Amino acid sequence: MYAMSLKIIDRSIIFQVTRGFEMSTKIPERESAERPAGYQEPSLSPTGLEHIPHTFARGVHALMANMPPKDNNGLIVGSRAALLIDAGFTPQVADRLQAQVAELSDVPLRYLVNTTYHGDHTFGNASYPEEVTVVSSRANRDNMTDLAREKQIRSGHLPGEEVLLDEVRSWRLPDVTFDERAEIDLGGRIVQLWQFGPGNGPGDTVVYVPDAGVAWTGNYITHAGVAPMLLQGGPEPYLQSLRKMRQTLPGLRTVVPGHGPMGDGPAAIDFLTTYFSRLLEEMAQLRDLEVEEAIAATTNPWDQGLETSLSAALAAYGLPAGRAEKSMLEICRNLHRLNALATYRALYG
Repeated sequence: MYAMSLKIIDRSIIFQVTRGFEMSTKIPERESAERPAGYQEPSLSPTGLEHIPHTFARGVHALMANMPPKDNNGLIVGSRAALLIDAGFTPQVADRLQAQVAELSDVPLRYLVNTTYHGDHTFGNASYPEEVTVVSSRANRDNMTDLAREKQIRSGHLPGEEVLLDEVRSWRLPDVTFDERAEIDLGGRIVQLWQFGPGNGPGDTVVYVPDAGVAWTGNYITHAGVAPMLLQGGPEPYLQSLRKMRQTLPGLRTVVPGHGPMGDGPAAIDFLTTYFSRLLEEMAQLRDLEVEEAIAATTNPWDQGLETSLSAALAAYGLPAGRAEKSMLEICRNLHRLNALATYRALYG
């Protein structure tokens, strides 16, 4: 096994709520299967997926999906080792990513970081050789216990192409885990891994390159104006995690999300903080309504369209007739309804 240069710093993370109403901050053991009436999952089909490299600094590359919201990846290279961010949805995607790593660098791939446990980020783990060490948060690994259930859930993102997951026969778990912070020395470049607390899931892992000011955020943070996705918890723990990230990474300039365009980091955090705060405050006033009525009564920021900066970022994909913008608007409207449902359940059960 390759000798790792990895430093783990484990600390427990404690969340406290000081509001005028009771709210559960217990993170469920499993992702909620409940969805609002008429909800449609975003399509993450790997068919036609290509990764377009974007270089921030020498050896620091975003591997951007050619069609949002398909999965983005990242590659960070030092003098001794390379690190890949997220494994790919299927073995075929994982194989293509490894080939792309070989094209972009002659340094051996030694680390693979999973930003979340979700299958579109981790099903490709088993396609990487043993000398590639898989790293993620302990909370992510703890959620990788039921491959059949995970395949069933993620198949919802493959409408008409569920058969693609037949090739996923095993779920390789992370070899190394951490609780709050880890550092990996690739040789002349330090990569920081952070787990600020619950967000989209219980163990969202942020990969940060301090000298470039770039963070790969998986499902945790999106481009400002893109709806987040509450799947395993409510907005209060998410808000505290976001505030902690804002304070901890003052040099952050750019976020590369797991899906959709990259964008300004502080603006992305501020957008999500404002969004969740308003959603929480509005839903706190809707106790007497049934869940679907309460969802409809919340302010949907996407009723009037997308933010200008997001529309410009999507137009840069060059897809015909505003296809990316139209698809993203539909996704955001759907996800807001899901977030309103999750907030209602967190407040009222």
